[in-house]
Amino acid sequence: MGLIVSAVVIGGGLLWMLYLSIKGQDVDRRIVYLFVGATVALAIIFRLEFGEVATPIVKSVFDKIENLPAGSKIVLSYDFDPAMAPEVNPMANAFIRHILEKKHRLYFMSLWATGQSLLSVSLNDLLKPEFPDAKYGVDYCNLGYKAGAEGVLNVVITNFRKMFPSDANGNSLDSLPMFKDVESLKDMDLLISVGGGKPGVKEWVLFAGDPGKVAMAGGSAAVSAPLLYPYWPRQLIGLLGGTKGAAEYEAELIKTYPRFKDKSMPALRMMGPQTMAHVVIIAFIVIGNVAYFRSRKKGGQS
Repeated sequence: MGLIVSAVVIGGGLLWMLYLSIKGQDVDRRIVYLFVGATVALAIIFRLEFGEVATPIVKSVFDKIENLPAGSKIVLSYDFDPAMAPEVNPMANAFIRHILEKKHRLYFMSLWATGQSLLSVSLNDLLKPEFPDAKYGVDYCNLGYKAGAEGVLNVVITNFRKMFPSDANGNSLDSLPMFKDVESLKDMDLLISVGGGKPGVKEWVLFAGDPGKVAMAGGSAAVSAPLLYPYWPRQLIGLLGGTKGAAEYEAELIKTYPRFKDKSMPALRMMGPQTMAHVVIIAFIVIGNVAYFRSRKKGGQS
């Protein structure tokens, strides 16, 4: 029903603007902004969602985590701030669900000071309620934030304990069972950085993944993703780019594990309004070109 109402309203508005353009009347830009806003509002109100299919660059990350043997060691780094969180936090949450569902060991850390507080939100609002049986120090641990950017990676690629003598809670790494057979990042089975700035995925590739010859994946804000695509598939096994990449991963997670269908999947929800806005913008481009070429035709005839 919501899709029908939205289609009628949006289609009617576009036809009206096309009519005005053909008649040679200018359409005030404020009307355009209002129309885009109304389109997004309708998509949100009616909770429009469209089916997402994981593209190869996203599916390869999912398959890597899916096919690792239980108990594999995975680092997940929160390298972003609150401004990027709406776009990239859904990626991090999807990774947490998938990794713990597969019974892997999850090592949290952050190269951004703001990442520590955002990580705490994920731990309290997602990990602990959805995975109450996961034991701290056995199934997951939080190393917290360390200043130094790439310098941190230069150290932990050879020795964790030189940079992290204890975790974020003050526990010695030697007291955590999941660090019993871990000396450095080279002992990890997969490294994942989620972010969109510096240090981020690129620095993880250059200072950790490549030197340590450890499989590397990432999640990035859409504005940064094009700069990272050249690293795939050799230096990055896969990359989630923007809300679209996050939505594809969420869709693949629900498809494989239906129990997550009722969980919060914000990226999938955001794709409805985003898709409708893109459709309207494309329609405006078409209308503008129709009006332009029609005006040229009339000018030539006169």
